[in-house]
This record gives sequence, structure tokens and C-alpha cells, in this order.
Amino acid sequence: MASVFGHAIAAAAIGNTSGTLSKSVKFWILAIFCCCIPDADVATFKFGIPYEHPFGHRGFTHSLFFAFVLALIIKTTFYYSVSLWSKKGITILIMFFVLTASHGVLDAMTNGGRGIAFFGPFDNTRHFLPWREIVVSPMSAAKFFGEWGIRVIKSELMWIGIPSAAFMLLTSLFRKARA
Repeated sequence: MASVFGHAIAAAAIGNTSGTLSKSVKFWILAIFCCCIPDADVATFKFGIPYEHPFGHRGFTHSLFFAFVLALIIKTTFYYSVSLWSKKGITILIMFFVLTASHGVLDAMTNGGRGIAFFGPFDNTRHFLPWREIVVSPMSAAKFFGEWGIRVIKSELMWIGIPSAAFMLLTSLFRKARA
């Protein structure tokens, strides 16, 4: 998995495209939540659920279906006054879908693990993307604060941080050019 820092950087880059939504603290709290919550599935290890199980690590909570359901829940719970079928409602739904789905995409670019169940719960086949340059983060905090963690941070700065900063700069320039 990418680290919580890598996922938060991606949330910042994606959230930067949301226009007026990004002006609220509520949006940013939910954005970071969506980018990080898929890894709550590591708790399944404590219940004896193996990695490769549909509800194991990188399973259902990393799927596109989960991303859609979570986006729908967030829209109806936190933005209930906005009509789902309005331009703003659809924008909210898409934004939180992309924020949540970004987690699985980043994890599919790591050099470790057993892949992502993008199509769960309908198909539990695990997938990686062809490009896997991000150093996989250890699952324990103790292992993160050491040589392995330093390699992860360096990798994420290179493969998530720099592209995210460039993306934010380009979207900012595009927004200014349109204004």
C-alpha cells in the first residue's frame, strides 16, 4: 500500500480540482477520509480473514463499487440539501468517487502486496497496474519509522508528490486562464 501521506497528497491534488467545494473544511475532512478509509481493511487480519479473501486487505474496500457506494453515502449524508441530479450533486458524487478510487489506483502502483480487487465484490481477482514504481509501505507503524519508511517517503515524493504538485499547478494555471 502507499502510505497515508501519499494518499493525503493525492487527496490534495484531486480536491484542488473541485472548485467551490474545496473552500469548505467539511470537504477536506471528507476528502482525506475517502483517500484513507480503504485501508481500514487491515483490521480484518485481527479477525482471521486472510489477505486474499474478498473482504481481506486490498479487497472490497479497494474496489470501484465501494468507491461508488461511499461517494453516494457521503453525498446523501453530508450534502443532502443538494439534488443528486443537479450539476453540483453529480460533481460531488464524482469527486468523492475519484477520491476513494484513487486509493486503489495508488496501491496498484506499489511494488508489493497481492494486487487490488478493483471489480469486487463481483470479481475478486487482484490486479496491479503495469507501472509499479511506488515502494510499498509497511503495515506497521514501527516498521515505517526506519529505513523502509525513508525509502517509502522518497518514493512517494518522487512518484506521487511531484506529479501531484505539477497537477495542482496546471489546474491552477488553467483556472486563471479561464477567468
